[in-house]
Amino acid sequence: MDVNGRQLAVESAGTGPAVVFLHGIGGTSNVYQVQADVLSSDYQVIRLDFAGAGRSPVGGEISIDSHVADVAGVLDALGAGPAVIVGHSMGTLVARALAARYPAKVAGLVLLGPVLPPDAAGREAALARAAVLRAEGTAAIADAIVTRSVSPGTRLAKPEIAAFVRELVMRQDPEGYARNNEALAAAVDPGPVDPRLPLLLVAGRDDTLSPPSLSEQIAGSHGSADVVVIDGIGHQIPLEDARRTTQILTTFVSARSSRTGHASQ
Repeated sequence: MDVNGRQLAVESAGTGPAVVFLHGIGGTSNVYQVQADVLSSDYQVIRLDFAGAGRSPVGGEISIDSHVADVAGVLDALGAGPAVIVGHSMGTLVARALAARYPAKVAGLVLLGPVLPPDAAGREAALARAAVLRAEGTAAIADAIVTRSVSPGTRLAKPEIAAFVRELVMRQDPEGYARNNEALAAAVDPGPVDPRLPLLLVAGRDDTLSPPSLSEQIAGSHGSADVVVIDGIGHQIPLEDARRTTQILTTFVSARSSRTGHASQ
């Protein structure tokens, strides 16, 4: 799809109230395949690969702001919304910024493994990854990403999940991945979100990148939000416990649809 002057890989399936899935850095829209398959029976499920990630080529500026503009553009092009926005990891920054800047487009937010704009150490780490990606390619960081983002329990019990995460990283365009790391390094607070907006945060009990305490912190600052913690998983929430994540999302989306008079028949 041509959005804001560049090509983005966008998939839309199903009809009804819209649900938009935003992946994290190093991921693609395919991390949500299980959830998309279930929800598309009752909703319009929209997934996109951010610029420079997955099947979307590198083109133009890549920043959190540009991703927000691209998501808004996709919704406009498809005539969809207001939508429930589901974000994972870096995608939660995009989701929160979208809700702050385009509140009429957002019916609710689900943040999986939410992150905050990085501190000085985090910015240095993201910029260092960008430099490694340009110099050595994705293979140089793939194993470290798997170790940090997939819980030890999942790596032992479901090694195929770790293998899939590694493949996601290995298949990234190094330049696009580098630019998205630079976008993360430059991220700022997305701004206040209407405290009346339904907000759900989901954390992995064993997530060292976004521990449950961070979800509680974000929920507390929002004023009214629910936090669900899934035991035994790390940062790759929609993959490590796909069934539980799908159940949580289905319940949240159904409640939003019912309140707006769009419950599935």
